[in-house]
Amino acid sequence: MFDNWSWEIDGWIIVAGALCAAGAALLGNFLVLRRMSLMGDAISHAVLPGLAAAFLLTGQRQGVAMFAGAAIVGVLTVLLTELARHYGRVDEGASIGVVFTFLFAVGLLMIVQAADRVDLDPGCVLYGALETTIVDQVYVLGIGVPRVVVNLSVVLLLNLVFVVGLYRPLKVSTFDPQLAASQGTNVAALHYLLAAFVAVTAVASFESVGNILVVAMFVVPPAAAWMWTDRLSVMIVLSVAIGVASAFLGHWGAMQVPRWLGYDFSTNTAGMMAVAAGGLLMFAVFFAPRKGIVSRGIRSLKLATQIVSEDVLARLYRAEQNGARSLAIASLHASLHVPNLRARFVFYWLQWRGLVARSAGELSLADAGRRQAQNIVRSHRLWEQYLASEAGLPEQILHDGAELLEHFTNRTLRERLLQEMDAPDVDPHGQPIPPEA
Repeated sequence: MFDNWSWEIDGWIIVAGALCAAGAALLGNFLVLRRMSLMGDAISHAVLPGLAAAFLLTGQRQGVAMFAGAAIVGVLTVLLTELARHYGRVDEGASIGVVFTFLFAVGLLMIVQAADRVDLDPGCVLYGALETTIVDQVYVLGIGVPRVVVNLSVVLLLNLVFVVGLYRPLKVSTFDPQLAASQGTNVAALHYLLAAFVAVTAVASFESVGNILVVAMFVVPPAAAWMWTDRLSVMIVLSVAIGVASAFLGHWGAMQVPRWLGYDFSTNTAGMMAVAAGGLLMFAVFFAPRKGIVSRGIRSLKLATQIVSEDVLARLYRAEQNGARSLAIASLHASLHVPNLRARFVFYWLQWRGLVARSAGELSLADAGRRQAQNIVRSHRLWEQYLASEAGLPEQILHDGAELLEHFTNRTLRERLLQEMDAPDVDPHGQPIPPEA
């Protein structure tokens, strides 16, 4: 799979993409958690006037002036957005859209004007030129290193110092700005400082990886990491790892996927890196252990199966109390009000676990099932008594309320209910409350 690779070229391309992804992901975590994902996109587009102005003033495409121009316009973007939202009473999304499209259009006009006098391709703003990373090199300790790798390394280091050094105020102001302000944090200044770092990161990435990739890396790896964890520190580490993986998978995909489709050329690396990041996000959306669609579906199915199983056991227990040792499967199914397939699964599940016995189309409780059913009925009748005596609910709605609560009641909670009610022996209907099994 790597036969056609030249690590002197492909390796540096991956390193450049990984540095961009890691630097953007560090800041992107706070953009995502602050619900400022669109703001990252806006700043990435809106810095163009600052870049163009810096170039027109200095005549250079590298240097401190370019970063300063971008940082100033990045902060200006946030400021104009806040002004439009507060004083113009414009929706936040609309204000962001108005500001960044205006500034982006101004920047494009300025770039086109500058391009008449210098080799400044507006297309590189969108998709970059990662494939030519190796062309422009500088020497570091006698080793030829692509200039973009040096620039992105510096930006990554600055972002890392920013995030680690201001981790606590960033964290507190992200989740509770009022608390951060009460602790002495200048929330507004921190907000604008974050915008400035986003702008600088975007500038360092424009010429090499382009706007598409840097915008994707601000949002997609942090969003994917959020699917896997609720801890900010873990989320930051995961987002960086996902960004680096996207860089590798994206370059590999740019080289290999066209060949699978019968073409003899590769596609744009930066674009494919963004596609790879999107693929990792979709994988997280489906398979993340707690927030993923599949895992949530499994938990819902497990809970539904547990509830139906306990309903079956409770019905069999009440039937035994009324003198019936077993119940017909057909009547049980009719009383459950669940799809036929789910009911069949529950009956076989209970039988496989040894909680019920099947004979001649009827189900009866096994010893293990009788003990579990006794505790379920005990929970139900304790809740009925509690809702009647402590909550004062009318008798006609006690059953439905207890029916919901019985499935989430363990022994500890049953003991607490007994203490609250001075250990009653019967429920409001006069039915005996069975002892703990």
